[in-house]
This record gives sequence, C-alpha cells and structure tokens, in this order.
Amino acid sequence: MKIAYLSTFYPLRGGIAQFNGSLYRALEINNEVKAYTFKRQYPDFLFPGKTQYVQENDNADIIESVEILDTINPLSYYKTANAINKYNPELLLFKYWMSFFGPSLGTVARKMSPRTKIITILDNVIPHEKRVIDKPFTKYFLNQNDGFIAMSETVKDDLLSMKPKHPNVLLLNHPVYNHFGEKIAILEARKELNLNPDKKTILFFGFIRKYKGLDLLIQAFNLLDKNYQLIIAGECYGSFDPYQQLIDNSVNKDNIHVFSTYISDSEVPYFFSAADVCVLPYKSATQSGITSIAHHFDLPMIATDTGGLKETIIHNKNGLIVKEISSIALKDAIIDYFKRDLKDKFIDSIKLIKQNNSWANFGEKIIDFSQSL
Repeated sequence: MKIAYLSTFYPLRGGIAQFNGSLYRALEINNEVKAYTFKRQYPDFLFPGKTQYVQENDNADIIESVEILDTINPLSYYKTANAINKYNPELLLFKYWMSFFGPSLGTVARKMSPRTKIITILDNVIPHEKRVIDKPFTKYFLNQNDGFIAMSETVKDDLLSMKPKHPNVLLLNHPVYNHFGEKIAILEARKELNLNPDKKTILFFGFIRKYKGLDLLIQAFNLLDKNYQLIIAGECYGSFDPYQQLIDNSVNKDNIHVFSTYISDSEVPYFFSAADVCVLPYKSATQSGITSIAHHFDLPMIATDTGGLKETIIHNKNGLIVKEISSIALKDAIIDYFKRDLKDKFIDSIKLIKQNNSWANFGEKIIDFSQSL
C-alpha cells in the first residue's frame, strides 16, 4: 500500500516523534511510506519546553521527511495538501493530540483526493488542559476523516461524543517501544544516577505538566519512611517552582533526586532500570506512552484510576490501580506494592503482554482497517 504519514518526525523530538518513527519503521517493511512533517510545529511562544528539536545527545531515529506544514501559515496547508496529492497515496495517516492542530491538519485532509483514505491515530480528543478553541477546531478536523484509531476506551468515547461524520473507529493498545535499547543491571543504573543502591526506588518519568499529578506523588513520598527514594525525571512544561517548594518542605527531601531536563533516548534505560516501580499519579489521562516504555524495560507501574490507564495497567497483574486520586492513596499503594513484593510477579505478566503489542501487529491492523473503509 502507498501511504503518506503527516505528523511529527525527525528533526522534531519527543514522545509523539518516537511513536511516529516506530510505526513508520513497521509500515515500511511491506508498504511504500512517505513521511511529511512540520516546517513549524508550534510558534515558540506557545511551546512550553526548551526546544522542539533533536539535540546532539539525542539518539533519534533519522527518518527522511518532507518539512512542509506550518501550523500558523494557512498557505502552507494548501501547499502540503498539493504535495501529498501529487504523491497520490492510498492512505493518509495523521496523529492527533491537541486542538491547536485542528485547522492545519483538517484543511490538509479536506483537500485530499477522494482516492485517498484518511485515518487518524487519536491520543486525545478532549485535551487535558481545556481551551475555548477545543470543540470547533477538533470537530472540524474529525469531520475530514474516514476512520480513527483510538488508543483507549476513553478516547473512543470522547470521539463518539463529538459525533464525527464518519464514526468508524478501531480500538488499539499502544505498542511497546523497542528503540531504547536493553535493560541495564539495576546496581549499574543506580550508580550511574548517583542513587542509593539499597533503597526502594520509585520513578516519575516524562514531561511534567499539572495534570500529571507530580505534586501528589511528592506529598505521598513525604509520608513514606527513609527506606525509599524518588526519581523525578523529565522536562517541566511551565515553572518547576511549586514542585521544588514541596520538595524543600519534605522531611524526605534528601531522598528525592530531580533530573528536570529532557531525557534523551540514550539516557532512558538508566532511569527505568534503576527503578523498582514507575508511578503515574495522573489527575486526568486518556492513555500514556510511559506505560509502553515501562513495559519495554519490564518495570511494573502504579497509576491512578483515570482515563484509559487501567486498560494497559491491569490491577494486580502488571501493576496497581489506585482508585482515589490522593497522596494518601498513592502512599498506601506504594507501601502495599513493596510489602507484597510484587515486582517479580508483575514482570512475568509484562513479558506476556509484550508479545502481543508489537509495532508490526499495530501496523498490520491499521492496514486491514483502512481496507475495510
């Protein structure tokens, strides 16, 4: 099949680019695929991080792509559509995660040849941080599609609540990331990160945003004894000051290790290999790519019961689901996890889950779905 894939690709970086790169590699095995990406993804004043682009120490997959779409230049919408139409694909793939992209991606989709089927992989339909533009921009985009891949039941429900013209939707789990390399011996990883080799080690990983509940985890950690240590690893979108104040006031502050920067692919194995458990204390969620990274490194998880997290984190199988979104409930779950010595049991389940969630299977299901539309 001839496929055009318009989304975030190299030289842009981050979890979306990593997802797209992995799927591109799976699709190209049996298909002709051409990647299109953003000439400008976000204006600088709208981007909360330090940089949108791959840096020298990032171990990125260098996928050749056409840098063409400028999200705030409408002329580029038509230029992009013309370029893709000239390529004449049977399938155009998008990835959609926030309403800001609705006008640009929606216009490209609207200008596609009737021959081209359009499918979007949906991370979110209703964003975590709501804005007045969300509903009109998203509905405009959704109505240009022939079908959708929902990454969780919550996303599927949100999609159907928006009543798109073509409500064809396939529910698929996030594949397991496989580009981060192998697990590192736990003591070696802790030594590399200057951690205590003997403490029970908790990991919070990924971009730090308000809805991800890091404040709740820091407060929960304050209720634990001195036998625990907490790793906070990821770039903060916004000010880290409120979290730093909680850390400074914590009786356990000496056991909190902060790496408040973008974590490159080559560094990721150290953090997941050093930890005993990864905690996702989210206040709201649809799904999370962090679960896929944790699965790759055979690391069990503890997560709040929000959005679609419990679809990939099965309670008492590969992790624990915390019913109440509070620091006390998180503290109780962390204590329970270590008291029952669940790590090895959960790792056995994770290994079985990984076998069914490959990128090859994910790609094949998208192709089959597109042919059914």
